[in-house]
Amino acid sequence: MLSALRYLGRSCRRTNVGFPEPGGSARGRRWPLHGGRRSASTSSFDMVIIGGGIVGLASARALIQRHPALSIGLLEKEKDLALHQTGHNSGVIHSGIYYKPASLKAKLCVQGAALIYKYCDKKGIPYKQCGKLIVAVEQEEIPRLKALYERGLQNGVQGLRLIQQEDIKKKEPYCRGLMAIDCPYTGIVDYRQVALSFAQDFKDAGGSVLTNFEVKDIEMAKESLSRSQDGMKYPIVIRNTKGEEVRCQYVVTCGGLHSDRISEMSGCNPDPRIVPFRGDYLLLKPEKCYLVKGNIYPVPDSRFPFLGVHFTPRMDGSIWLGPNAILAFKREGYRPFDFSSGDVLDIIVNSGLVKLVFENFSYGVNEMYKACFLSATVKYLQKFIPEITTSDILRGPAGVRAQALNRDGNLVEDFVFDGGIGDIGSRILHVRNAPSPAATSSLAISGMIADEVQQRFAL
Repeated sequence: MLSALRYLGRSCRRTNVGFPEPGGSARGRRWPLHGGRRSASTSSFDMVIIGGGIVGLASARALIQRHPALSIGLLEKEKDLALHQTGHNSGVIHSGIYYKPASLKAKLCVQGAALIYKYCDKKGIPYKQCGKLIVAVEQEEIPRLKALYERGLQNGVQGLRLIQQEDIKKKEPYCRGLMAIDCPYTGIVDYRQVALSFAQDFKDAGGSVLTNFEVKDIEMAKESLSRSQDGMKYPIVIRNTKGEEVRCQYVVTCGGLHSDRISEMSGCNPDPRIVPFRGDYLLLKPEKCYLVKGNIYPVPDSRFPFLGVHFTPRMDGSIWLGPNAILAFKREGYRPFDFSSGDVLDIIVNSGLVKLVFENFSYGVNEMYKACFLSATVKYLQKFIPEITTSDILRGPAGVRAQALNRDGNLVEDFVFDGGIGDIGSRILHVRNAPSPAATSSLAISGMIADEVQQRFAL
């Protein structure tokens, strides 16, 4: 499985398939570990995880369960955990139907969905296995729908059926379509609740969580080893924007929307760059929620990583319609007019955004048009549920997706791990890209990360 990942080597100047072999620069070296519990006030740990989203929290949980003798801390820049991508997604537990057969994404999604359901059952976290219909509304979509069905079968997705119009109406009485894939294994959950449960597991096992710690710099300790016991035991210094320090032996970063910038702190190449895409949701008015029972999705366009505007029930009984996919002008810009000149300049100068825009100009314009005019989105939604009108919907929340983009303008859909240069590079593992559906796959991804940490750092 690990060989399917992209790894940006220690020099950070070339991309290789697979990880360095044992005995290479990033593996095979051992440092003595200093076990035992430490409170956050001591600011010294054997290992530190940067990033308090669902992937970082799942990874912290997996690592402390696998290495209970180590002191492990987690740093999060916000005042609370799981506030960004984890707290702004649609809450769907995906089944794994969309991804290339035998690919890592397919395997992790199928495995991850099973693990999420099992974990929620164990912890008493509510979820609904409400199913999903992927609906073809045009004749030209039917070949793509059938190909998607075959892909799902190859991926081992449970319970898939191709159904006709009469069966569509039995599942979703108000939905119109020519043919659909019935995917009963799809569900919904509050992923922030899941992430906070991961955090509690981590703390119960002795882990420490430090919030309001925005990382500004990661470097090797400069003082002489002979003069500093801390420098000998904990050679990595992590500083925040307030000038506070945490010391450790090893670092794992799961920075989400800031993963590229964090990796540059250890000397890594900025490529691939994170480009933020905002997804706006609409809300179906409460009195109209009877129109939707489960998830209703369009047949996806394989040219894009986005699944298209869909109907999604929520755990609170509301129905979300969306999201669209438009460029955000701020990495954490959840409102239409949120703007950061630094973020905009960064993605224009350092990524392949201009090339991506030119190649997909009509798609981008269409998404912008639908974002501005509710009537355009409603017209699209009416292809599936004709009864919906503009007066039935309200503007809702938004999320921002961290999309990795290389300088050639290609969307990076692989998992990307990175290290750095010099001694610090052999003590850091950057998770630079954990693509959608990372929330569904979080427990499976965390096991993969724990495996790589154990092998890379020779624990």
